[in-house]
Amino acid sequence: MSQVILFGAGKTAEVAYHYLTHDSPHEIAAFTVDGKYVTADHFLGLPLVPFEELPQKYPPDDFDMLVAVGYQDLNKLRASKCEAARKLGYRLISYVSSRASNVAGVAVGENCFILENQSIQPCATIGDNVTIWSGNHIGHHSTVGDHCFITSHVVISGITTVEPYCFIGVNATIGHGLTIGRESILGAGSIITKNVKPQSVFIVEDTPLYRLDSERFMRFSRLVEGGAS
Repeated sequence: MSQVILFGAGKTAEVAYHYLTHDSPHEIAAFTVDGKYVTADHFLGLPLVPFEELPQKYPPDDFDMLVAVGYQDLNKLRASKCEAARKLGYRLISYVSSRASNVAGVAVGENCFILENQSIQPCATIGDNVTIWSGNHIGHHSTVGDHCFITSHVVISGITTVEPYCFIGVNATIGHGLTIGRESILGAGSIITKNVKPQSVFIVEDTPLYRLDSERFMRFSRLVEGGAS
C-alpha cells in the first residue's frame, strides 16, 4: 500500500480515483495540476495542489504518483507530466484491474492504467505510460509501446507491435504479425491487415443516415409487418 498523488483534475483523474479507491491497495492523498489550472482548493473532497508546490507539501519520499490524464497531443502531454514527476523524484505507480486476465503475469511498465475485462496473453509486452480502457485483447508475443492509449473492445492480434504514441479507437481490429508505426491514429472500427507507416490516420466512415426519421420508420415497419401477417 502507498499514498498516491493523482496528477489531473478531469474526467480521467475522476475515473482513476474510483478505480484506485475501490480496487487497489493504494490510498489517494491529493490531486495535483499545474498551478495555472488550479481553480479550487479541493477535487472530489481531497486537496488540489499546484504541481509547483507539491514536493514541499507531499514529499516524493513519502508519496507516489499516477499521471491520470487522457490522450491529448497523442499522449505527449501525459508523457511530459510523467517525466516532470520523475525529475521531482516521484515513483510512478501502475494500476491493473483485479478483473483483467493476465494469467502469465505479463510485466507492465510505469504509469500504466489498465481497466477491467482485458485478455492479456502470454509473452506480450506493455511499455510505460500506457492506458488500456475496458475490454480489449492483447495477443501473444505482441508489444504495446510506451505512451499509447487503447480505448475499448480493441483486438491486437499476436506478434503485432504497436509503436509509441499511438491511439487506437473503439472496436478497432489489428491483424497478426503487423507493425503499427509510432504516432498513428486508428479510428473506431478500423480493420488493419497491413503494416502501418508512422503518423498514419485511419478513419472509418459513419453509417449513412437512413432516409426516414424514427417515427416514419416505425410506421413503415408496422405496415410491412401487417402486410406479412
